[in-house]
Amino acid sequence: MAWFRRNKPKLEEQTDEKRTVQTEGVFTKCPECDAMLINRDLEDALLVCTNCAYHFRIGAKLRLELLFDEGKYEELDAEVVSSDPLEFIDSKPYKDRIIATRKSSGLPEAIISGKGKVGGHSVYAGAMDMSFIGGSMGSAVGEKITRLIERAMKTNGAVVVFAASGGARMQEGTLSLMQMAKISAALAQLHEARLPFISVLTDPTTGGVTASFAMLGDVNIGEPKALIGFAGPRVIEQTIRQKLPKGFQRSEFLLEHGMLDLVVDRREMKQTIERVLDFMMNSEIK
Repeated sequence: MAWFRRNKPKLEEQTDEKRTVQTEGVFTKCPECDAMLINRDLEDALLVCTNCAYHFRIGAKLRLELLFDEGKYEELDAEVVSSDPLEFIDSKPYKDRIIATRKSSGLPEAIISGKGKVGGHSVYAGAMDMSFIGGSMGSAVGEKITRLIERAMKTNGAVVVFAASGGARMQEGTLSLMQMAKISAALAQLHEARLPFISVLTDPTTGGVTASFAMLGDVNIGEPKALIGFAGPRVIEQTIRQKLPKGFQRSEFLLEHGMLDLVVDRREMKQTIERVLDFMMNSEIK
């Protein structure tokens, strides 16, 4: 009759199992200080650790919701997406990689752009997302940012871009590198029009994005401890054969050496951008 008996777990095991089920999806462990954070509190803090102020990475859509007044904005250029001009194949065809990434990320491209009001000012903003092929900048990303700038010039608006990227997208070769010059040229025209460009560099901002528009802001703002640079620290150490300073390529280090204007906590970012816009935007072109 052994088949008739059931092996029941001990009471202690039942309690541990129930506790695991109850806490699953309730807490998140901070990778910086190991604190167990209640997800609801973490969301209220805009995904900033309430113990050590570690900034978790967030998506492009949330970035724009946090920027625009009442979280409302009109999405722009959603139809502008990557193609496969070189018919590139690495571990798998680039075309298949794009399709798979769209499904997994829920995004059409590595940047979401929109227009709306920030502190009452007309703003055209873009937010990059690391979940789409590492936030890499291909032709579609370059086109969407350039269109933001052109729209701002036509309507006397400001431009805000949240950078989060591994750099230029290698699957598009020279076409992706051309976006660096394309966006920079558009920003030069925006500067001549005396309209502000606010660049917010988040973790990470590297490669061709850093080497172009991300560092061309009238005001460059970094999130705390964001990795910002061109080449990675290990590549630099192997090239120059020297040990890099502590905190090298973090936003605080760049602020100290004059490459950033501000390092701002995410919970204060919207208010900071509003103050910058109040200062830079003429009342006649609000």
